[in-house]
Amino acid sequence: MVNIGNSWDTLLKEDFESESYRKLRAFLAQEYRTRRIYPDMYDIFNALKCTAYEDVRVVILGQDPYHGAGQAHGMCFSVKPDVPAPPSLVNIFKEIESELGITNASPYLVPWAEQGVLLLNTVLTVREGQPNSHKDKGWEILTDSIIRKLNARQEPIVFMLWGGNARSKKLLINAPQHLILECPHPSPLSAYAGFFGCGHFVKCNTFLQNKGFKPINWAT
Repeated sequence: MVNIGNSWDTLLKEDFESESYRKLRAFLAQEYRTRRIYPDMYDIFNALKCTAYEDVRVVILGQDPYHGAGQAHGMCFSVKPDVPAPPSLVNIFKEIESELGITNASPYLVPWAEQGVLLLNTVLTVREGQPNSHKDKGWEILTDSIIRKLNARQEPIVFMLWGGNARSKKLLINAPQHLILECPHPSPLSAYAGFFGCGHFVKCNTFLQNKGFKPINWAT
């Protein structure tokens, strides 16, 4: 039984009791028994544990977890403090420095999550060395439901959609009080195609301040 420990438990109760999630659990039980899967099974829901529904101010939507040893810990783009920043995160930090003059040293993004930045992947598990290996196994049904529930919230939220996978979720976000920011993925393969220079971090904070909320401190 999933126990997140905050308001997500009530909001996602029906999702966690659904037939699709039962099938996903059975698939994951077999995967964790027979393969090396990331993140650790106790870290899968860390993004939700760290940022309760009512606290969300920003959603950064990733694809699936890092697939290298010791990297993924349940929050998109983040790794633990003693792990080198992966290339996509390096590029995110470059854009933050370009926009705000902030130089980030720690790749551990929990300080963002504690301010209301939900670091959500669309798929929450992956096989070692096999990106997208848990795509279309059931995670998208749950994470789409999370996005819909956030879209239904009256308080404004900034949705940062980076890359094709995240941008495909734009159709789930149609409430006029929210801000959608979209651009190519920060991966080295696409960062120069529009992620660099996107201005998302300044745009996000300007929007939040105009709505009467504190800006996000993007320093780690």
